[in-house]
Amino acid sequence: MHVKRLISGLQPLIPTEWLPGASDNQSKKMRGKPVSGKMILVLCLASFLAGSLFTGHTWTHGGPSPTMTILPTDVTRLAGEITPDCNRKRKLVEGKSEDIMGEVTRTHQAIQSLERTVSNLEMELAVARTRGQLSPEKASNHSLQKAFVVIGINTAFSSRKRRDSLRETWMPRGAKLKKLEEKGIVVRFVIGHSATPGGVLDKLLDKEEAEHKDFLRLKHVEGYHELSTKTRVYFSTAVALWDADFYIKVDDDVHLNIGTLVNTLARHRSKPRVYIGCMKSGPVLSQKGVKYHEPEYWKFGEEGNKYFRHATGQLYGISKDLAAYISVNAPILHRYANEDVSLGAWFLGLEVEHVDDRSMCCGTPPDCEWKAKAGNVCVASFDWSCSGICKSVERMKEVHNSCGEGDGAVWNVDL
Repeated sequence: MHVKRLISGLQPLIPTEWLPGASDNQSKKMRGKPVSGKMILVLCLASFLAGSLFTGHTWTHGGPSPTMTILPTDVTRLAGEITPDCNRKRKLVEGKSEDIMGEVTRTHQAIQSLERTVSNLEMELAVARTRGQLSPEKASNHSLQKAFVVIGINTAFSSRKRRDSLRETWMPRGAKLKKLEEKGIVVRFVIGHSATPGGVLDKLLDKEEAEHKDFLRLKHVEGYHELSTKTRVYFSTAVALWDADFYIKVDDDVHLNIGTLVNTLARHRSKPRVYIGCMKSGPVLSQKGVKYHEPEYWKFGEEGNKYFRHATGQLYGISKDLAAYISVNAPILHRYANEDVSLGAWFLGLEVEHVDDRSMCCGTPPDCEWKAKAGNVCVASFDWSCSGICKSVERMKEVHNSCGEGDGAVWNVDL
């Protein structure tokens, strides 16, 4: 009886030619007409409800299973559950273009943030590996310190007077050097050992070190043609001893304003892989016997070509992750004749930001003096003609008096 009532209720929805007793002519007409989508939906619902009622009727007579009662409201509810889902998908497809672009932008930002996180983790892993390579004796003598910047002053055995000229001008000494280090600024003269370890040169340096305590000794044999190797060893050693944001290399015949340098670096603190200095592209010298001769000149193209852009060797700096990169990959980093070219070559093909800061290569007075009076204190000053301050021992104090930032500047920087 339930089935009969259902068919009777659906009868207005079913074409008359489908009902029992329809004429043959009506049936033939039906066969020739296509069935609409709406009609198919009605038939499916009718079949579903009829089957449900039949099943419910069977349960009622066959055992304790509960009966199923289908009300007219159930049909409405079933249709209502289908409609919202379709509407939601249609709205998603037909959404405003600005909403879609907003989603794309947020997704892109999330990916960039994830990439930075992965980069930082890789850098930390590289630093950890580097520090793990220190011998137990080395690790026990040097506790790892947190710093903002490590400033390594490249020097040689024959440069005692140059070192003294810096100690008397821009480089703090004694208790002030220690206090500066507590602030997060480490300054050291960087030097290796002689070809005959324990010889006269090494003993003289040991004596100077005991007096001033301002050296970073490298496992490296000193020599002019070994500057690329020395640069590589310096960064590897520094990153293993100090956890710093930046590592600087400066020559011992250059005038440096430490406070101005720190403020300059602070502007790039949040960036990954920073390589900062005065960028240049000098000629590749193929003639033998001349200064800065490049034996591998043929790698740079035809005669007369220039090098790729790189920071000039008097002063440059790199961020922590680049120092760690040098340390981890030291055995396979190629060394050219000129150390500044070598450093620039190591970063080719990497995602490195080259910062060209001309305040790092001001001229000596009157150039740096005029800029200081105008409120633009230079980070570093030297003479291009001498690749440093000409006659630096005699002139360093003069340059410092004219172009120095003032004794209190370095103590006022906020790290």
